[in-house]
Amino acid sequence: MTEMTRVVPAILTDDPKALATMVRQAEGFTDYVQFDMMDGQFVPSKSITTEHLAGLRIKLKWEAHIMVLRPESYLEGLKQAGAGKVVFHYEATLSPREVISQAKSLDIGVGLAVNPETPVAAVLPLASEVDSILFLTVNPGFYGSKFLPEVLDKVRQFRDACPDIETGVDGGINEGNIIDIARTGLDVIYVGSAIFLQPEPAESFRRLLSLAREG
Repeated sequence: MTEMTRVVPAILTDDPKALATMVRQAEGFTDYVQFDMMDGQFVPSKSITTEHLAGLRIKLKWEAHIMVLRPESYLEGLKQAGAGKVVFHYEATLSPREVISQAKSLDIGVGLAVNPETPVAAVLPLASEVDSILFLTVNPGFYGSKFLPEVLDKVRQFRDACPDIETGVDGGINEGNIIDIARTGLDVIYVGSAIFLQPEPAESFRRLLSLAREG
């Protein structure tokens, strides 16, 4: 793991009160978070909306990971709510380049998320057009889903092909596997339930960061 590798807390909830609580918790131990958004169509679950985020006074810098169909329809609202970057799913649209182009026209960062079953070869042509690639290490849509270790082979394959593109993983990451994950040389490791569903989120975040640095 390089010095630049980060552990980013990922906030996922369908409860506006829980959202506010997690944001305030995160403000105590980090300066950057990811908000997970789900529409109940691309994935089975629903979560908080752009309106919920816009209604909060968020002191942190943040990005949105949108597990939604028609991702282009979310970009302007998220930009107005304060997102620095929007990460959308390759599998959610027939025209990922159009979504990328629209994000750039709004002067917002754009990342591409990749489901476990999608081959690396599918996203390589788009890699140079986005700010980051995010590999899902679970089937997306739920906190606490089972980690899929085979995705790390795809991460290594992508890193060999595109060493200069920011690469992250998200899903099922905890104290038991973060060292091995960090050893793949990732730039960013996103962690949700292993932080926010623990008794002391700040302590959990610091332990995860320490373990990742051992990698």
